[in-house]
Amino acid sequence: MEIKNGSSSTSGFILLGLSSNPQLQKPLFAIFFTMYLVTVVGNVLIILVIYSNSRLHTPMYFFLSNLSFMDICFTTVVVPKMLVNLLSETKSISYVGCLVQMYFFMAFANTDSYLLASMAIDRLVAICNPFHYDVVMNLRRCVLMLLGSCTISHVHSLFRVLLMSRLSFCASRVIKHFFCDTQPVLKLSCSDTSSSQIVVMTETLAVIVTPFLCILFSYLQIIITVLRIPSTAGKWKAFSTCGSHLTVVILFYGSVIYVYFRPLSMYSVVKDRVATVVYTVVIPMLNPFIYSLRNKDMKNGLRKLRDRIHS
Repeated sequence: MEIKNGSSSTSGFILLGLSSNPQLQKPLFAIFFTMYLVTVVGNVLIILVIYSNSRLHTPMYFFLSNLSFMDICFTTVVVPKMLVNLLSETKSISYVGCLVQMYFFMAFANTDSYLLASMAIDRLVAICNPFHYDVVMNLRRCVLMLLGSCTISHVHSLFRVLLMSRLSFCASRVIKHFFCDTQPVLKLSCSDTSSSQIVVMTETLAVIVTPFLCILFSYLQIIITVLRIPSTAGKWKAFSTCGSHLTVVILFYGSVIYVYFRPLSMYSVVKDRVATVVYTVVIPMLNPFIYSLRNKDMKNGLRKLRDRIHS
């Protein structure tokens, strides 16, 4: 990143945060610190339950445990720095720190997206082709899907960060956000960002829409298959296995599409912050509850883990 108008390259950026009101800083810290603890504890419990219970060593729970791990990483990239800034007067982040945060944020967010697509494929095979499920969704294929998700996401993040590092910034260093996200940083640049916006939008479209279309196609096939089941009980049982995943997909993609698929001219600081809080903090916190409260296997696993800890 090139800095103009005499600004020191060591001064970095200023993250404005969720609110500039001094009276709200401590209450916001308490709220988000609690949410972060719930997120970490809840997702660690999901991972422990899955790996301690042999009955849960299936493709669906393999992807769920990795989704929980990515949610912990994803939230940790953003929330601790936000919490520090809520109690700090400077609220600064270095240029290198900004790029590093941007890189890992996008890498983990996109991996989440591809894992949700992998889970949709798992449900597709389980419902539409149950007799070949063990052959199609074998461990080797699941591991390859996970590695593919991570590789695509990190390549995407590296490309985006290299693109952002070529921008020039003038006197203003205040990022009107609580972390280094693409749109607020682009808005701050004094370079011609029209070409960068086109590249960012096109590349984001390719990386985010691909897993979304995969999920959409999977659920269309699932719906067609389920509607052919003669009994109402059979239909309900098939749909119930997809309920938790579908809830997370709607929440995640609803907020992501709102934030990233708009022209820079339509960027709204307040609305963007709210939508970003939903998918960076709220959804990772809710995932353990969504996947455990409606899932008998997870409930039984939690009971067994609790009994094992007590004994």
